[in-house]
Amino acid sequence: MKVRSSVRALKRKPGSVVVRRRGRVRVVNRTNPRWNSRQG
Repeated sequence: MKVRSSVRALKRKPGSVVVRRRGRVRVVNRTNPRWNSRQG
């Protein structure tokens, strides 16, 4: 699966982790939940 550029920009933020859950790519950020996102 291609990762969208908006998701790729969010993974550079401090504290963010890229996780695959149920076939979806998610960016989970515990330090700032505003940067959570999903693709797919």
